[in-house]
Amino acid sequence: QYERLTQNGKSKMQALGAAMRKLVQICFGVVKHQNEYCPQVA
Repeated sequence: QYERLTQNGKSKMQALGAAMRKLVQICFGVVKHQNEYCPQVA
């Protein structure tokens, strides 16, 4: 996620913030629904 964002022109801090936000959203989703994490691979 971080590498993709930095390659697309985001600054290092913007990319880091976006990657952290994505991880936090995943964690809250797992806790809220009490399910094991299953990544959606396309």
